[in-house]
Amino acid sequence: METRPLGKNGPQVSIICFGAYPIGGDMGAVPESQAIATVQAAVDAGTTFLDTAESYGTSESLVGKALRGRRQDVFLATKLSGDHTPEHMATAIESSLRALGIDYVDLYQLHSPRSEPPIEETMGHLVRLRDAGKIRYIGVSNFSAEQTREALEFGPIHSSQPQYNMVHREAEESVLPFCGESGIGVIPHSVLAKGLLTGRYRPGHEFPEGDNRRGRSGFYGDSFQATFEITERLKAWAMDHGRDLVQLAIAWTLAHPSVTSSIVGAKSPEQARHNARAADWRLTEAELQEIDAIRGNLSSA
Repeated sequence: METRPLGKNGPQVSIICFGAYPIGGDMGAVPESQAIATVQAAVDAGTTFLDTAESYGTSESLVGKALRGRRQDVFLATKLSGDHTPEHMATAIESSLRALGIDYVDLYQLHSPRSEPPIEETMGHLVRLRDAGKIRYIGVSNFSAEQTREALEFGPIHSSQPQYNMVHREAEESVLPFCGESGIGVIPHSVLAKGLLTGRYRPGHEFPEGDNRRGRSGFYGDSFQATFEITERLKAWAMDHGRDLVQLAIAWTLAHPSVTSSIVGAKSPEQARHNARAADWRLTEAELQEIDAIRGNLSSA
């Protein structure tokens, strides 16, 4: 699989990143053996960049079990999801290292901005973790351009993880341009819009208990109906090009010049292998214009 540098002078990472959120249980239970096989299938298919987080249920330990004996084959990212106090950061990184079964994290990210403690203190502690060999690179997630700019004043940032997909394009307004100008690699999350861009769900679908999409406004009522009608047209366009909507959603994000790697989740080995095959689809400028014409004002709550 093709690789791109993660930020200016950063490490090379696969252009598709395995997102471990779905195997953690919040989108429905996944048997442990299946979760482990899914991670291994992703790596075997060339998806050697993996992203998880402190708050993703059991995902860190599942990734750790799947990668025993394969540490050298992958670039591992996780996130600090709890508070940013030095006390919590110290315990959180050790907990993540234990769960993943590793000595250091390749990319350690702040899962979301916090007003306290000041970002100067938070970045200072991250730099100390790097200097101590616990982490190699620093990233942010769900940060605005202004919040990222402020954090950059106090330490290096190699990556930003905004929500970005064909449904939610707000990151194009300021986050993606700022990252491009600042040499920060963009690794968008929710590339499949929590499943809206898979083509698997039709109006009236009910998610089971335990799936956090149950009751989510974007999957119900007029909002979903409007999205569904356009995604059906996008699905047909993808099929005319010998692909499907999932691979189109992945290839579309990868076409943006600021994007380094697209984070895509999977719950089965088949899904992981299918996602990986999107890496070789290069959308042309003319095709991107056709897609924009189809999607129009597509948006979802």
